[in-house]
Amino acid sequence: MTRYPSDQLHEEVAYVAYHFHWPYEQIMRLEHRERQRWVSEIGRINQRLNDDGRR
Repeated sequence: MTRYPSDQLHEEVAYVAYHFHWPYEQIMRLEHRERQRWVSEIGRINQRLNDDGRR
């Protein structure tokens, strides 16, 4: 069994908390794959907003 890198975990938690204002405990209850999915979705939202702002 391998451990999930704590630096990456902290980065994911901070990213989701910053953008969605979810509390730490709620984010930590997410399974790893679900948390990664939210990180990816936030990234897509930010990319769309950045692309729209350049037009």
